[in-house]
Amino acid sequence: MTPNRFSQRMNAMKSSAIRDLLHYATLPGMIYLAGGLPAPESFPVEAFREACNTVLAEVGPQALQYGTTEGYKPLRHCIAERMRNQKGVACGSDNILLTSGSQQALEMIGKLFIDYGDIVVLESPSYLGAIQAFDLYAPRYVTVPMDEQGIIVEELERILQIVKPKFVYTVPTFQNPSGRTMSLERRQRLMALVEKYDLILVEDDPYGELRYTGEPVPPIKAFDTTGRVIYLSTFSKILSPGIRLAWVAASEEFIRKLALIKQATDLCTAPFVQYAAYEYCQSGTMETHIQKIRDMYQVRMQAMLNALEKYFPKEGVSWTHPEGGMFLWVTLPETVDVEDMLKEAVANKVAFVPGTSFYVDGRPHATMRLNFSNATPELIDEGIRRIAEIVRHRLSGAPAAGAS
Repeated sequence: MTPNRFSQRMNAMKSSAIRDLLHYATLPGMIYLAGGLPAPESFPVEAFREACNTVLAEVGPQALQYGTTEGYKPLRHCIAERMRNQKGVACGSDNILLTSGSQQALEMIGKLFIDYGDIVVLESPSYLGAIQAFDLYAPRYVTVPMDEQGIIVEELERILQIVKPKFVYTVPTFQNPSGRTMSLERRQRLMALVEKYDLILVEDDPYGELRYTGEPVPPIKAFDTTGRVIYLSTFSKILSPGIRLAWVAASEEFIRKLALIKQATDLCTAPFVQYAAYEYCQSGTMETHIQKIRDMYQVRMQAMLNALEKYFPKEGVSWTHPEGGMFLWVTLPETVDVEDMLKEAVANKVAFVPGTSFYVDGRPHATMRLNFSNATPELIDEGIRRIAEIVRHRLSGAPAAGAS
């Protein structure tokens, strides 16, 4: 079929670099430190099987029927109650919309707000999945730099004095890709800017339950008294990504608009999955399971930090020290071609994500994202050793030896 049959939107679409790397995960002997994959051994298979069996036995026909667009109300009520009690977010079931993964929510937000050429403000770097979702609607991006405490709010205010964005998008807790967490003081200052400049803030929080060290910080949504924050979270990291179940917490006005978009998208998120997730949440095992995940990932995060300290050169090289989540971020000297380095790494049976994918400026960036949730501590140590060998030889100008 000739290309001119396709929409301009379709012709401009690009594949996700992370999805393109997924096929490496199945290669024999590959140490996969690229995608944000939860550890499959952490999935509560038996508990979820029991939940599914209970649903089929007790309400099978109802769970296998179409459902409401907003989602199964008892599950929405359960999520709202948990957000009130554990996160300090004032919301009820009418403030919750269930979606088929957070990626669907991001795409719906793009559809709700962005017209061609509208301005969207992002952290730099930012989550690739969000960029890909927003790209469909051809916005102009304005980026705000970060430091170890997250987005630099002074820089954001300087931008807001010049432009009026449709919304600001942030991943403030264990950010993807950097692993950084926005400080409490900055969250409060950011919320003040949202109110001062009459902004919409999209707060993406897929990793908030995965804290291993440090003190918990409330979501920005907890400080929202005027309904300007749209909060996203998911079951992907605390139950399973395969069930494709997430939620939006927002004002009733935003929920109504998003529900209209979802009606046209997929009518409703799979009701059976919603019923099973509710049964699982009510079983009393979820909190124990979340703690199990935290314990597992804390060991793996520390294994990666130890390996970086042991193997990586120190001069001109730095990395983040997350308090939770699934990623950390390595910055190399600008002379290193990280995209080319990935080819050499894959040949040595280890994969990571080059940092360029997380920027919207199109320029090469000497950074990389490393995932620690999906490999054992022993494989993490070996994978970092192999990457470090390549980095050392690149910095010295000599070719790297093959991995042992």
